[in-house]
Amino acid sequence: MATQTVLAEDMARQRLRKEGGAWLRSRREAAGLSQRELAERVEVGYYTFVSQIEAGRGRIPAERYSTWASALDMNARDFVRNIMAYYEPSTYEILFGEEGRA
Repeated sequence: MATQTVLAEDMARQRLRKEGGAWLRSRREAAGLSQRELAERVEVGYYTFVSQIEAGRGRIPAERYSTWASALDMNARDFVRNIMAYYEPSTYEILFGEEGRA
């Protein structure tokens, strides 16, 4: 039973990562940037990092949120509020509850 719970949680976490990646891709495209251009703006050195995040296989380190927000022409608070819903849904729920994403 505990194993099933862990597997379900892992699947939910992976689903949210993919949704977060899709959201990031939509923000990048709205900013008119290629993956390579975004990688340059956030100074990661290689565009495959952006690709991995957009595919849900990685996540942006919290200490880099402001850099990513700036690169995507977003307010840092709005960026963090949105990404937190995908990366830290329990914390997001405690902080924002029914208010939804900005």
